[in-house]
Amino acid sequence: MPEFDLNDAAQLVAVAEAGGFRAAAQRRTASASALSEAVRRLEEAVGARLLNRTTRSVALTEAGARLVDRVRPALAEIAAALDGAAGDPERPTGTLRLNVPTFVARHVLPPIAAAFLKRHPGVRMEVMAQDSFIDVLAEGCDAGIRYEERLALDVIATPIGPRRQRFVVAAAPSYLAERGTPSHPRDLLRHARIGHRFAGSKALAIWEFERAGEVIRVPPQGPLIASTFEMQIAAARAGLGIIGHFGEALAEDLASGALIPVLEDWWQEFSGPMLYYQSRRHMPAPLRAFVDFVKSERPAAAD
Repeated sequence: MPEFDLNDAAQLVAVAEAGGFRAAAQRRTASASALSEAVRRLEEAVGARLLNRTTRSVALTEAGARLVDRVRPALAEIAAALDGAAGDPERPTGTLRLNVPTFVARHVLPPIAAAFLKRHPGVRMEVMAQDSFIDVLAEGCDAGIRYEERLALDVIATPIGPRRQRFVVAAAPSYLAERGTPSHPRDLLRHARIGHRFAGSKALAIWEFERAGEVIRVPPQGPLIASTFEMQIAAARAGLGIIGHFGEALAEDLASGALIPVLEDWWQEFSGPMLYYQSRRHMPAPLRAFVDFVKSERPAAAD
């Protein structure tokens, strides 16, 4: 088995995550040349090229990708163990990295994050907005937020934010005046339906309605499919079609009358988002503090 410096492996992971030596050097207390030398030593130790280098960028080779995938979780465990041994649980310090859906990043997490960071000024939070379900450790994150139906069975999860949410359908008064108001979900097939495509996954969000045990699913199809909520809502306000979305995202427009609710008796309720992580063992102090904070604030966060 080859012998190598674990710090060299950490430098390789840093370069891979940053996408280059200079970018990695800006994040770490090391020069680009020192990082390059660390990777060279590691390549000699394992007997394989780990990075393909060009004048503009670097990319992991197949061997490098395999090594990074195996080493990154181990480095996270070591950092967590050291943090747990040396840190003050009452005053956690360090970085908390979260991977969350784009909707949660806009409408659920901001007030929770602000309150948490005020309580724990020694913690720095990094948030990656991404709609696809990932292995948080493999992506260098401490935890993620997803909805229950998209959680893996082997993760630990706790509710965060609203306990219940609703899928709301609405349209501008001008659209309804011109095209009429649907009275049944099947009527939507004759209407323009503004759609959402999940960022990072390319999956199209299917509209789902429920009443008296009957479930009807309708794919969006119309003048606009977008992964940004702002474009979808702007299109709905402009009268381009009917929009289906989380109730929180449309609340202001419904209150102002810019959008009119449609098919209210078919709106489906579902469980709110969940904070999930891989293990209770060697939890980094910032993550443990965040989990405790979320649990303590649960009654206040519930709808």
